[in-house]
Amino acid sequence: MKNLTLLIFCCMIAACLSAGLPDTKSVSPAESPSDDGVFVKQDVASTVVRQKRAGTAPADLTVTQLESLREVCEANLACEEMMDTSGIIAAYTAYYGPIPY
Repeated sequence: MKNLTLLIFCCMIAACLSAGLPDTKSVSPAESPSDDGVFVKQDVASTVVRQKRAGTAPADLTVTQLESLREVCEANLACEEMMDTSGIIAAYTAYYGPIPY
């Protein structure tokens, strides 16, 4: 009996929630979001990535040196967040200046 009550209750909640949602078939093309600018051609994307990678030279640093930079950067929350998005070298340079070695 409890299972039946719970099932009916869940069905009523689902019906109430779905009643408030707009019908996706009735949305006109003028109201739908456009996909312009979401996708980039592969050659343009690879050029951007190559340019971004050209600004840093992590191959010049050893793993130990990179780990040392990472430990310094982890002490600063903003540097740590930038490290996650832009990379360790960019974050360290932005917050602490040029790499000492």
